[in-house]
Amino acid sequence: MIQKATHAIPRMDLGEAFHEFSAEDMRFIAMDILPRKPLGKKAATFSVTKRRNLTIPETKRANGATYGRVELYMDDLAYNCSNHGLEGQVTDEDIANYASEFDAELEKTQGIKLKMQLAREKRIKELVFNTTTWTGAALYTDNSAAPWDAAGSDIIGQLRAAKEKVRANTGRMPNSLIIGEGSMNNMLANTALIARFPGIPVLTESIFRSRMAELLGIQNLLVGQAVYNTADEGQDFTGGDIWPDDYAMLAVLGTETTPMVQGHLGRTIIWDEYVSDIEYIESYREEQTESEIIRCKEYIDEKIFDEYFAHLMKIDA
Repeated sequence: MIQKATHAIPRMDLGEAFHEFSAEDMRFIAMDILPRKPLGKKAATFSVTKRRNLTIPETKRANGATYGRVELYMDDLAYNCSNHGLEGQVTDEDIANYASEFDAELEKTQGIKLKMQLAREKRIKELVFNTTTWTGAALYTDNSAAPWDAAGSDIIGQLRAAKEKVRANTGRMPNSLIIGEGSMNNMLANTALIARFPGIPVLTESIFRSRMAELLGIQNLLVGQAVYNTADEGQDFTGGDIWPDDYAMLAVLGTETTPMVQGHLGRTIIWDEYVSDIEYIESYREEQTESEIIRCKEYIDEKIFDEYFAHLMKIDA
């Protein structure tokens, strides 16, 4: 890890608490869409597989001749990790209201994580529900004439058509459906989907998930539930969905262990030399405010490797 002159103290105890904390009843999906990929430099290039690698070599060999050699087409992708972070103030008076100083720091750390998750969720949503990146018939379909909030819309047909677009573009079937909570509710009210579950009085998300692979051939259902305050500072709370019901995406998503030679949508690049593959937590004393300051920071770059490994659909009028 890079060392520098600072009065801040690394806080492994708060770092562990940061990663263990999960806000109840809030479903964040950003890191499922673009999983972590630790790399050793802040900015550089690395190799990824794009769809042009799907060439068929000549395998037949004549007696005495050399064997054909496979050319693995890897594209160099530039990245530049940006610093993201937040601080939280824990005053001496705040600490006096808790059983221990650690309890006060822990609550502030958890609040920082929630806000960083909301910010990351919004960044990833803007990256993937993007009609500038996904444009043209091969990448984007406008289904707004048959929106998902109309119970009779052919959602199954729309998803199967989008699956075929991804397969035709990349040779791979998409493994994930990305939607917002509003779209999930619309799916559960869809007459054609309900008809696929005879004898069930109310179609629920858990029931749908149990049959999704069989019904649509999709393994992962990522439903973004996060809500944020859209009002200006100082104004009354106005809630809004980070993941709207306007769009849905079918995508080939990887995991943290997916090799780069296996094509997928993208990853979140982490500068691990600086933060050891996790967000870095530290604290320092601020005497002028009689406070302890908790700081969380990371260097990341959220990258789309190849947009053809996904298909974006507009699903609301």
